[in-house]
Order: sequence, then structure tokens, then C-alpha cells
Amino acid sequence: MTIGGALLGVLVAAGAGALIAVLTGPRTRAVVAGLAASVAGVFGVVAGVLAITGQTFTATVRQLLPMSAAVLDVDALSGIFCALVGGVAVVAGLYSIGYTGGDHADGTGAGSRTAQALLPLFVAAMILVPAAGNVTTFLVLWELMALTSLVLVLVEHGLRPAVRDAGIWYGGMTHAGLIAILLGLVLFAAQAGDESFDALRAAELSATTKSVIFVLALIGFGSKAGLVPLHVWLPKAHPEAPSQVSALMSAAMVKLGLYGILRVGCDLLGGGPRWWWLLALILGALSALYGVLQAVVATDLKRLLGYSTTENMGLVFIGVGAGGMFAADGNRALASLLIAAALLHALNHAGFKTLLFLGAGSVLRSTGIRDLDGLGGLVPRMPTTAALFGIGALAAAALPPGNGFVSEWLLLQGLIHGLPGADTVVAVAMPLAVGTVALTAGLGVATFVKAFGVGFLARPRSASAAAAYESPLVMRLAMVLAAVGCAVLALVPASIGPALARVLGVLPTVDDGVPLRGGVTLHLVGVQGQMSPLLLLAGLVIVALLAVALIRRGLPRRRSLVWGCGGTRLDPRMEYTATSFAEPLTRVFDDVLRPQYDVNVTHHEESQYLVASVEYRQRVDDRLEASLYPPVLAGTAKAGSVLSRLQNGSVHRYLAFGLLGLIVVLVVVGMTT
Repeated sequence: MTIGGALLGVLVAAGAGALIAVLTGPRTRAVVAGLAASVAGVFGVVAGVLAITGQTFTATVRQLLPMSAAVLDVDALSGIFCALVGGVAVVAGLYSIGYTGGDHADGTGAGSRTAQALLPLFVAAMILVPAAGNVTTFLVLWELMALTSLVLVLVEHGLRPAVRDAGIWYGGMTHAGLIAILLGLVLFAAQAGDESFDALRAAELSATTKSVIFVLALIGFGSKAGLVPLHVWLPKAHPEAPSQVSALMSAAMVKLGLYGILRVGCDLLGGGPRWWWLLALILGALSALYGVLQAVVATDLKRLLGYSTTENMGLVFIGVGAGGMFAADGNRALASLLIAAALLHALNHAGFKTLLFLGAGSVLRSTGIRDLDGLGGLVPRMPTTAALFGIGALAAAALPPGNGFVSEWLLLQGLIHGLPGADTVVAVAMPLAVGTVALTAGLGVATFVKAFGVGFLARPRSASAAAAYESPLVMRLAMVLAAVGCAVLALVPASIGPALARVLGVLPTVDDGVPLRGGVTLHLVGVQGQMSPLLLLAGLVIVALLAVALIRRGLPRRRSLVWGCGGTRLDPRMEYTATSFAEPLTRVFDDVLRPQYDVNVTHHEESQYLVASVEYRQRVDDRLEASLYPPVLAGTAKAGSVLSRLQNGSVHRYLAFGLLGLIVVLVVVGMTT
């Protein structure tokens, strides 16, 4: 099969699935839409693998788009993102069959005709975005991806008012990001004299123009990636979207923000000055820290996972920023290692975040709640889901033998090896970046210990949790596929070393050699460092087996009730909640989080000295959202109110505005050409 045939398969599968989903009943459309998304994902993986292994593909379809041609141009960099999106789509599509079918196939919300028809179209748009070969094609596909995802976020708007609010935020932020991308790429194409990517690579631009284009691209693509302070849509949209859509958005769509930065900054612009990448590194570090701090105090399971995505994309941008800095200094070997670490962490994040969101969706489908304080006791009721969510939590916490550990270790190796002989900027930036990664890793462990321990262990804290039941077989199979992907990336990460080398070969500022190689032991190329995930796993298994053997043979066992502060029978109210678990960290980071407390004490009528009940509430708002966005929204509303006065219905005034605008455009063009 060729890349062109695989991309055609993506279009046919998505189009046919969408059409059939519109024409069939609820039960049938769930199967058709899910299979169409999975088949499109398979074709996306095939196209990506073919591109990574050396095939290229270029196609031009004229008169398909107004005033432009639709151009596809696939290389290895396109391929790795096509494969990433396709892999997530295979799992999410299969999961969707069980999530919206069976007893839940009522034809509303996630099971409606609109939602089911748009699911494969959303997948196809994401797969095709990295395949675009000119500015117009890229922008059209980017907007198609944004619009389909927006509708999918809104499909349950009739069930919860919060869905509409999330849709407004997501729509506003994604289109604000599109404006930044549009301005940057249109300026780029205007200066190059053509909109094809080949012409953009060959363009000779001034340093100022290049910087403006890069900053606009960083704003636009950083918004899609969920970087602080443009992250506010992410913890709002992810909890309210259907869980398979949340997985596609968090595990796949946000990675296209990374693709945009690599394509524009490293490829089309050919790299740039060090301050570009220092800015990217700073944004990545702030995003990683702020995201994990919000995740560690979150009680909504899907909101927690949304903030975790901001954290992990921050880590990815730390790698990209540090790699760009070393590339600007001429240290191509270290630059290639750090960008390879960023790409590997993007792949790892796609794997474990798919698994975690699908696990959260399984819990939500079974219990109807996302609040960790109302869950608990799910292990005996949902054993498969609990085990698979635990695998994802281990990976997200960056603990061995999870796949998140491998890429974060690789990232730390690149940052640490950048210190010897460094100048002042690097000597300050690299230790801070190392500290950021270390602190993020520690807080990440606390976050996912809370998510798994409070959500799945102990006793159920609500009637819904006590009545939980295991998910359908097809949903569990989808989660098993995601877990297998995480295991492969965790235990044999060197197997994708050649693929990463081919991707790096597309970028002119880094070396195209294999940054890591090995079998059982992972060896870094160009720097000193090695690690064996398989030996780590073997050591952990041996230690665990020895501990179990010692406990069973060396200590007497007896059954008795646990003593607890004078009581003998535990009650769910005695257990740690998500709020109480995070309370120590909330106090440590009080100045950053600024939690709001509400304590209501009710006394007995007979005596004010006797307390009848104490009610405690804690709310941790997104401080950046609360401080930055209200003034912007208020100013926008005021400007809109002022500008609305211009619309008085006078045709003469409208013609005068048009003439004035034309004169301004002509003056600007005359001064800049």
C-alpha cells in the first residue's frame, strides 16, 4: 500500500461511516461510527508508518478550494503524527461502540446522529492536518478539526448547563488561536510569494519577520497544545465531552499543536535565535508546574486528567525549547536528543492519556459521577477497569516501569548534559528546567496516587459507587489495546529509535542520527547514559515476590476488626477524600492556588457549646483564568458595544467605511513592498 492509498482509505472510511451513521438507528450507528473511526485510524497508522520508513507522497487537487489548490505533502514528520492520531483513533473508535451502544443507545447526546457522524470526520481531519502541503490546505483542515471537535464537545448540552459554558470557552479559544496561526502563515506566504511549504522553506526573510511569524505560531499552536495561560479551554472541555472524544482531544488533538511548532519553527523557518526557544521553554515550564498543581487539588476525575494534559504538554515543550536553544548554539547532537525526548513523551502521553480517559469514561458510564469524593470501592466491582486505570496512572506518574518514566528520564538526561561548559543563559535555564521536571514528577505521583487510591480503593462513598458494574467487553478490549501500547513503549523504547531518527532528519537544525539504541539496555547516542526498562521491571517483580513470600511464610495471620479512634467498624466517612488527601499540598502552595474555604458550624439549640454538625467546603479556582480573562472579556464586550453604534443602517456610511479600509490597505501595501 502507498501513502496516497492509505490517506484515501481514511477519507473513504470516514465519509462512508458518517453517511451510514446518519441513516441508521441508534444501535447500528454506534457500531458503524465506531468502526469507521477505527478503520480510519488504521489507515492513518499505515500512512504514518510508510512515511516514517522512507516513503513520501505529494498530491495536488486543483479547483477544490477557492483561489487555491488542495496540496498534500507527507514526510517523516507528518508520518509520526499521522501514526499517533491514528493509533488513538483505533482505540477510541472501538471504545465508542460500547460507550454509546448497547443499553446506552438512546439516540441522544453522544449517541445522537450528529455525534456519531462527526466522530469519524473528526478523526479524518486530525490525520490529514499533518499531511497538508500548503497554507490554505492546512488552515482548512485545521478549522475542520476545530469545528468537528467543538460540536462533539457540545453534544450533551441539553443534559448539563456546564457543557454550554465549556463549548463557549473552547470555541473562543480555538478560534483565537486560529487567528494567530492565520496571521503568521499569511504573513509568511506573502513574504515568500507563494503558499506552498517548499516555497516557505526557500523564502529569504528578515530576522524581524521571522520572529513575528514564530511568536504568532507559538501563540496559536500553544493554545491548541494547552500551554499556560491559553490552557483554560482544556479543563473545561475535556470533562464535558463524551469520554472517547476527550481521549481523542487530549491524547491526539493537542499533539498537533506540537506538530505546528516543529513544522513552522524548526522546518519552514529553519530554526531561529535562542530567545525563541527560551520563550518556548519558559512557557513549557510554567505549564508543567501550573498544570500539575491544579491537577493535584482537582476532585473531578476528568478535570484532573485535563490539567494533567497541560502538565505533560509543558514537559514536551521544555524538551522542544531546550533542544531549540542547543540547536541555535550549534550543539546539534544534544538538540536531537532533547527533541527526540519531546517526541517520545508525546507518544507516551498519547498512550497513557488515552487509557486514563477511557478508564474515567468507564467509571462515569457505570456510576454517573466524576467526583472522586463520591467514588471509592470500585476495585471489586470494576476489576478490569481498575487494573487498566492503575497501569495508566503508573505511567502518568512517571514511575518505573511505566512508559512516562522512560521519556522523562530521557528529557532529564538531555537537560543535565547541557550544563558542562554552558554560558550564563543555559547555566541558569537548565538547572531550573531540571528542577521543574523533578518537582512536576513528584507532584504527578501525588496526583495519580490520589486519583487511583481515592477513586478505586477503600469503600464506596456513595450509592452510585456501591452499585457500580463492569463495562462492556468491547470497552475493556479497547482499554487493553491502549495498555499494550503503553507497555511496548515502556519496555522496548529503543525500538522506535530509527523512526525518531528519520523524523529528526526532516528538521535542518538537528542531527539525523539515531538518538537512542539498544535491546534490553537503552543507550543514548552522543552523551553518556543508559537504562534498562526490562531489568527495572524484573527487579521490581522479584522484590514484590520476595515481599509476598516473607509476609505469607514469616508472619502469623489473623483476622480482626481494625481499631480506629475508639471505634471498631470503619465507615466511608472515615476515609480520606480527594480534598483531604490534597490538603497538605494545598497549604504548601497556598500562595499559588489561593483556595477558598467555607466552614459552617451548627450548634445544638440547647447549648451553644455543643456542636451538632460541621460542614466544610473547599474550592480551588483556576487563578490565571480568574485574574487574566475577566478584564479581557470585559474590554471585548465594551469594544463590541462601541462598535455596534457604527451599524446605523446607512448604506452611505458603510460605503465610506469600505473606501477608508481600501485606502488603508493600499497605503500599508505601498509602504511594505
